[in-house]
Amino acid sequence: MLVIALAVKFTSKGPILYWSDRVGCNNAIFRMPKFRTMRTDTPEVATHLLEDPQRWRTPIGKFLRKSSLDELPQILNIVKGEMSLVGPRPALFNQDDLIKLRTQKGIHYLVPGLTGWSQINGRDELPITIKVEYDEYYLNNRSFFLDLKIIALTVVKVLKMESVAQ
Repeated sequence: MLVIALAVKFTSKGPILYWSDRVGCNNAIFRMPKFRTMRTDTPEVATHLLEDPQRWRTPIGKFLRKSSLDELPQILNIVKGEMSLVGPRPALFNQDDLIKLRTQKGIHYLVPGLTGWSQINGRDELPITIKVEYDEYYLNNRSFFLDLKIIALTVVKVLKMESVAQ
């Protein structure tokens, strides 16, 4: 993590970490860190909503995202109990459609995770309705063995750098 922090610092202006407001268990807002992959003047919207995401990336941003190394600081949230290893990924505070669907299905009662069922089944490529279907599957089928399966498949996806926003 120190090497990544130094790489972020030496390749772009601004802070090493980007903190975003996320929706956690019971729709409570918490602050979630990531290694910064975007310029500091990037609009505060989901990356897929930007007209030209590449325009806003830092020199090492694409690599950090594709390798999921930008997610490592979320270990702090896990230690604090705001996140778990496995669960639905925490929504951005302004993803009203996702928050509403998750609340209707009872998914908002789950602690969000570093990885989850929807991440290994499409991740950033999934439409919100499908993402919520995967989250609901996880809600209804949670188990120690499903969590182990998700963790193992996450490792495979990360090593292959699959299904990650460019």
